[in-house]
Formats: sequence, C-alpha cells, structure tokens
Amino acid sequence: MRDGGDMVTLILLIIIIAVVAAFSAQNATPVAVSFLSWRFEASLALVIVLSLLAGIIAGMILLSWLRLKRSLRQKRSSDTDRTKISQMK
Repeated sequence: MRDGGDMVTLILLIIIIAVVAAFSAQNATPVAVSFLSWRFEASLALVIVLSLLAGIIAGMILLSWLRLKRSLRQKRSSDTDRTKISQMK
C-alpha cells in the first residue's frame, strides 16, 4: 500500500502534465526563430521549453563549476593548514 507522500507526488505530477499539455495546445502557433545564421520555424511552446531547458543546463553547469572551484579552494586551504601544523612539530 502506498503512503500519502506517493499519492501527493502522483497528483502533483498529473497536474503538471495537464498544465504543460494545456500550455502546448494553446501555444502551438509557429514562430520564426533566428539564431546566428540559422533561421527556422517552430511552435511557440517548443521554443519556450527549449529556452527553459537551455537555461537550466547553463545554470547547472555554472553551479557545478562554482562548487568545484570552492571545493578546490577548501582543499588547498586544508592542505596548507596541514603543512603548517607538520612544520610546527
């Protein structure tokens, strides 16, 4: 038997799918898209979704890079502290 959390997740998923389907149906009008030397037509909903995905991917890459940079800085700081302690002995 499922607990309440699974049911809430399922209901939220169904609502999100319904909203996305309604959005896509209402924004199916083709629009012209120009990017650098490319030019093509696609539905407005597809253009918006692809733009959103590109933003999410760019944000994830930036966040990963910042976390890696912070982790390396903390590791260097930790190594420096260990070196100082071992030199004091």
